[in-house]
Amino acid sequence: FQDEYLVRHALLLDTFCEVSRDALFEDAVAVAASFACTVPDQESLLDLMFVGPRAVCVTSGRGVGHTEQMLEVLAAVSPERENRFAELESLLLQHRAALSGCLLVLLDWDEPRRALVRRLKLMPLPCWVLMLVPPGGAEHFDAGPPGDQPDHMILLEHGRIREGLQNLEGLS
Repeated sequence: FQDEYLVRHALLLDTFCEVSRDALFEDAVAVAASFACTVPDQESLLDLMFVGPRAVCVTSGRGVGHTEQMLEVLAAVSPERENRFAELESLLLQHRAALSGCLLVLLDWDEPRRALVRRLKLMPLPCWVLMLVPPGGAEHFDAGPPGDQPDHMILLEHGRIREGLQNLEGLS
């Protein structure tokens, strides 16, 4: 007999944005969907977490759930106008003990999001951030001091998402 350990990652989708950033929200959902589609190829679990009318955690991978279910959930998610990021952080931290790593798909890089990254680094929980920015936004993006920065941060500009995701190749 031996203990079985499953690699489990959180895919945290930021749903909080103003109407003017709805195109970035749609990009964020597409990015989350692309990662959800990779789960069947791996011996791992993926917990998709986001806040809609309520906090949601959907798990797929290794016989637990199906990618199709996760994609259906993502197809129905809509932007939230009231910023309840603390609820999303709380949901993630409730699952922290079971997680091997975390991928944050973010729409903003404000103090609450930086504080979450700092907390994850102190745990320590490997953390990657995919930051959605408007066209040209990567040029002027300020990630802040090193203590605020995740293990890896990839800026994804609206209209150039594919190019940005290619930056993930070769990173481990």
